[in-house]
Amino acid sequence: MAVTDETVTRVLNAVPTGLLIGGKWISTEHTIDVENPATGQTIAQVADATPEQGIEALDAAVAAADDWAATDPRARGEILRKAFELLTERAEDIALLMTLEMGKPLAEARGEVTYGAEFFRWFSEEAVRISGRFSVAPSGGTRLLTMKQPVGPVYAITPWNFPLAMGTRKLGPAIAAGCTSVIKPAAQTPLTTLALAAVLIEAGLPDGVVNVITTSHSGPVSEPIIRDPRLRKLTFTGSTGVGRRLIEQSAQNVLKTSMELGGNAPFLVFADADLDKAVEGAMLAKMRNIGEACTAANRLLVHSSVAEQFAAKLAAKMGAMTIGPGIEDGVQVGPLVDAAAVDKVTELVADAVDKGATVLTGGAPIDGPGHFYPPTVLTGVGTDARVFTEEIFGPVAPIITFDTDEEGIAKANDTEYGLVAYAFTENLTRAITVAEKLQTGMVGINQGIVSNPAAPFGGVKASGLGREGGAEGIEEYLETKYVGIKL
Repeated sequence: MAVTDETVTRVLNAVPTGLLIGGKWISTEHTIDVENPATGQTIAQVADATPEQGIEALDAAVAAADDWAATDPRARGEILRKAFELLTERAEDIALLMTLEMGKPLAEARGEVTYGAEFFRWFSEEAVRISGRFSVAPSGGTRLLTMKQPVGPVYAITPWNFPLAMGTRKLGPAIAAGCTSVIKPAAQTPLTTLALAAVLIEAGLPDGVVNVITTSHSGPVSEPIIRDPRLRKLTFTGSTGVGRRLIEQSAQNVLKTSMELGGNAPFLVFADADLDKAVEGAMLAKMRNIGEACTAANRLLVHSSVAEQFAAKLAAKMGAMTIGPGIEDGVQVGPLVDAAAVDKVTELVADAVDKGATVLTGGAPIDGPGHFYPPTVLTGVGTDARVFTEEIFGPVAPIITFDTDEEGIAKANDTEYGLVAYAFTENLTRAITVAEKLQTGMVGINQGIVSNPAAPFGGVKASGLGREGGAEGIEEYLETKYVGIKL
């Protein structure tokens, strides 16, 4: 069913547009324009925080920290559960909001609401499972007590590509663990985070437990917060370059950090793979979120014996996808987030073609309003092309061939990144061997999506530190204290 102008207006008007500091919505002198990437038109204006207001948000988080840490785990869990229910009830509105400010098709936005809300449900259940242990020292006489305590105030920086899920998988464990926080969403997509904060308030979250700052000056606002000795935890999702700078800043006060950084995911198709399954997996791994995902298949490494057949099948499917504004019925490929994203993808494709690649479908930006780039398949891509080393963040599938398992694995690991890898094979021994040898934090075997709130999400090497989700996720927001008791 088509989305009406009245619905769009109602959803946008329901979103608070100020800073959330200590439970109060605060307007600012300057504002940030929020653009619909499908049209290039401004759809909202939100507050533009100053560095001083960033510190005020931290002040509020610090002021609320002790009371929130002392709040019963069950009470914390019930607030998260209520927020999960509210997000689920309002899935259509939240999905539309994401599509309007980020561009992804409504069907995918609905999927993100389901996925993102699940972090609140998962961590509502984890809140009451925080535990320590009590034991007798091996030498006797002394008792060993360990306990888990909230790490303290958290600064969370989220990206634009998954506006809801990146917020819930940071705020969920923080709230469950008893930590207060300041969250800063990306300037391109602040509306979903502001709507999420409003949901948390409605669910009963006390003032100051979550504070939201939106700003067009991320560095100047973030650095004073990170360098403030009262902050105890930094969590960031974004580029490796920015992550490295944040780690440097966090070293001053030896902050506990979790970093979900860039990716360069290999997608391995072995000679024995079911090609139809592999193509379907590639469509999910490549085209989810219009390719704007750190988990997106960035390099499709295909055995030379099946590469031509695989490429033809993939190009047929990608070339048949419907492109347009995400709010329109039947659209499968929405716009990229901004003009800079289109420019980057265009440059990467041109570089690959200059170095010998062949375009099977797509290959050039679409003229007209909005930031559209068509699904693109490249064959004959060499390891000297930029698409082999750089994160594409768009709907481009470069196919690179290999002749042996060893060569395929070597090419897969030939990157500074190590977030996720995918492998398609019908041989169990090969699947296990490949999974063990791939230098990534996550591996998908015969599936193109691995993200799950019940599993630990994160990478190795330049793809980051720490894990989000699973039993491991809440540990990122807890410290372990040991107490020795002499009897």
